[in-house]
Amino acid sequence: MPYSDLFTPYDHGSLSVPHRVAMAPLTRNRAVGTVPAEINAEYYAQRASAAILVTEGTQPTAIGQGYLDTAGLHTDEQQHGWAQVASAVAAAGDAKLVIQLMHCGRVAHPYYTNGETPVAPSAVKPDGGTWTPDGQAEFVTPRALETDELGALKEDFVQAARRAIAAGAYGVELHAANGYLLHQFLSENTNQRTDGYGTDVEGRIRFVVEVVEAVAGAIGERRTAIRLSPGHPFNDIAESDPKATCDALLAKLAERDLLYVHVLDTAPYVDYDPLAQARDLYPGTLMLNEGFSEEFDVQGANDLVAQGKADLIAYGRRFLANPDLPRRLQEGADLNEPDETTFYSRGPKGYTDYPALDGAPVA
Repeated sequence: MPYSDLFTPYDHGSLSVPHRVAMAPLTRNRAVGTVPAEINAEYYAQRASAAILVTEGTQPTAIGQGYLDTAGLHTDEQQHGWAQVASAVAAAGDAKLVIQLMHCGRVAHPYYTNGETPVAPSAVKPDGGTWTPDGQAEFVTPRALETDELGALKEDFVQAARRAIAAGAYGVELHAANGYLLHQFLSENTNQRTDGYGTDVEGRIRFVVEVVEAVAGAIGERRTAIRLSPGHPFNDIAESDPKATCDALLAKLAERDLLYVHVLDTAPYVDYDPLAQARDLYPGTLMLNEGFSEEFDVQGANDLVAQGKADLIAYGRRFLANPDLPRRLQEGADLNEPDETTFYSRGPKGYTDYPALDGAPVA
């Protein structure tokens, strides 16, 4: 059978999956306001053949929202919506549903936060803007979080993680990548703090480590994952030495047996190999993702697994357009092409209407 390593079972601690193909988190803007709905349950259930099924970024608190119709996980109604998703996934397949917790930080916007000024490590305005129903809105200068607010912010992540587990999710993925709040703490251009949560590498990783520890303490290490993108410039991030930052962070993460560490391949932006760095420093489950519009070809993914450089491989756009992606990859079948015009639109078109390999609806 071709690509046998990519399709071997993986077992680590309490995690047991039948193959190594995961679905990457994909913002699709299909929630009803901030509540997951029936269409979202259908979408995720269609993709329940993934080993790990990571959801779209989900704000753990209202002030963390930066995009239209993205789901939250800080109210009972939102938790009920995610419970419907989890139930549908469990009925459709064996995927481990992992809800990604994404606080947008300084790239949130008052349009989505009831007029409240977004919060960030420091009051540094990002370049660019976000889309609203009224058109593109320029980012605003965020409010720097006070030191005595950080405990409550950690608790926001903890409570969202508790709600995820109560809703039936297998675990949570903390989004510390792509220029969102936790990544903002890691980067010196967005973190200019002098209170022990900035200044140097140890200070900049401190809050991220504390959030990991708090969430893992609440729901368990093996239900807690984290996503990293060292040196990625998305959302106006500028890191002068991402290798040193990630060295220090991975050393701390290696003290815990997390569900997984999910690393985006940022080699095009940095002068070192972040995937090799993660494998060298983190001994637990490692998920790799080539990132954004680029995705590992099947042979490359298989080689990473066969050589022990990765335990799981995450696919985004391919999973978006191919709900039965693991089967297609294993059989070497043709893939549906994703329709980029519907990535962030509304309704089922380009969301739940991609056909399975036999042409029939999935799930």
